Order: sequence, then C-alpha cells, then structure tokens
Amino acid sequence: MNTSTDGGQTWGPSIPTVGQAQGIGGQPLVQPNGTVVVPLETNAMSAFSSTDGGVTWTAVVNISNVQFHADAGGIRSGPLPSAGVDGAGTVWVLWEDCRFRLTCSTNDLVYSTSTDGVKWSAVTRIPIDATTSTVDHFIPGIGIDPATSGAGAHVALHYYYYPQSDCTVSTCQLFVGYIASANGGATWNTPVALTGAMLLAWLPASQNGLMVGDYIATAFTNGVPHGVFAVASAASGTTFNEATYTAQGLMAMEAGRQLSSARDKPLHNFSDKIERERPEKGMIPPLWRRRSAK
Repeated sequence: MNTSTDGGQTWGPSIPTVGQAQGIGGQPLVQPNGTVVVPLETNAMSAFSSTDGGVTWTAVVNISNVQFHADAGGIRSGPLPSAGVDGAGTVWVLWEDCRFRLTCSTNDLVYSTSTDGVKWSAVTRIPIDATTSTVDHFIPGIGIDPATSGAGAHVALHYYYYPQSDCTVSTCQLFVGYIASANGGATWNTPVALTGAMLLAWLPASQNGLMVGDYIATAFTNGVPHGVFAVASAASGTTFNEATYTAQGLMAMEAGRQLSSARDKPLHNFSDKIERERPEKGMIPPLWRRRSAK
C-alpha cells in the first residue's frame, strides 16, 4: 500500500502487509476513527487494515472461503469483492457465491460485515431470487448512504445477471439489476431490472473473456443511490456500441413487499478444492478458480 498526505501529488513508499500477502481487487475503506480496512480476494475473501494512517499494515485475516460457479458464455467475471462502509464504520464486503444453491449451479450475491476489520459476520445471502431459481448474479457494486448506519443503513446494489444460468455465448441474455435495503440488510425491496436484454455478441473480447465493463459501482448523493454501469447495444458493422449509464428515480427507502434471507442455510462445506490458474499477461497474480464440493 502507498499513502499520500498532499492529495495525491506525491506518494510514500510501498508498505507490505505483515506476511506480505498477495491478492487482487483490494478496496481501501476508512472508518470514522481513521482505521483503514482493505477487503480483497486472496485464496479466499480476506481483509487487512491499518490504525496508523498507512505507516504499517496488519496481516491478512480471513472473511470467508469462496464457492464460485463459473459464469456462462465466457464473460469476464469472478468473485472479486465489492465493498462499502456505513456512517458508523461498519464495513460490508460482497461477492458472488454459490454456497446456497443445491449443486452450486448458479451464483447468489452474498456479504459479510465487520466493525473492526478483524471479526466478520457469517455470510448472508441477498434474497434477489429464491434459491431454486435459475438466475445467475455477478459483477456486483455496493453502495451505502454515509448518512445512515447500523440497523438503519441504506444499502443499494447494482449487479449484472442472466435469467438462465445454463446458457451459451449465443443464448445468454445479460441484464443490469438493482436492489436496496433500508434497514441494514434485515429485509430488501423487490429487485428491478434496469436494462433490456443484452446479447454477448455485442460485447468486446478481452484477454480474460467477453467484457461488459468488468466493474460496476453504486454511490449515494444526498440520500439518492446512483449506479454506474455499462450497457451494450448491437454493433454497427465492426464498431461496438457500448457506453456507461446511470439510472434515475431509484431509492433505498423501504417500499412494498420485503424480501428476507433470514432462514437460508449454506448447502456446501468449505472443503473446496482451490486451483491456482496461470495469470494472463498483464494481470496481477494470484487469480483463483474454485471447484465447489458436491
């Protein structure tokens, strides 16, 4: 990690974590007391932190193992974390995971929370769909209203999804969805689709698969959630037609039918085989693929 005390004009030296951990997808989050918590993916979902402004960094602690179903159609995705912090300093870490599905045939979006970056809650599923559905959820972007916290935290989430997980590059239909909670995740509003179906043929290829944007974001301004996501349309000849959008009129206030995952139980143990893949050129190692226990 590197830190700056002049708004990014100059930077201090690179300071490793205790044990010099390696990972990908790190997201620094600052709590009100100044503690910096950095969730990331290592060979699991993990985090490290600093209580002295980045002079030193702790060893990595484990949040949870990851049980991941490879998303269909060759799309560039994976269980990288999306993270946010509420107004009181509770850190949320969210990723795609198949532990609540009978044969790990599709991914839910799941999360864990912590008030200190060391002790983390049990993994909870976001109840976008029933665990018997065929919907596959991936590439999430979480946002939390900084003016809210705890049991009153307003949490908003944008994500991509396939209505049918078992699809191919020619049959997969890609959508952007939105869901929100007004009570710190106790219940969730009914999800909504923000786009029509996108075909994978409309996406450009990267060295790691078809790329819809790779990342997605949610940010609050004056209590209103705004997503930042890529939407593709049919190409014009050989020219791709893809741009970055947001949606208007969204909210994180409690409204209508409420959804809960309070009785959900993971269906798989944590003795997954973890296989390290060879990083592609230009990628930061390590990248990992999980083969879920049957």
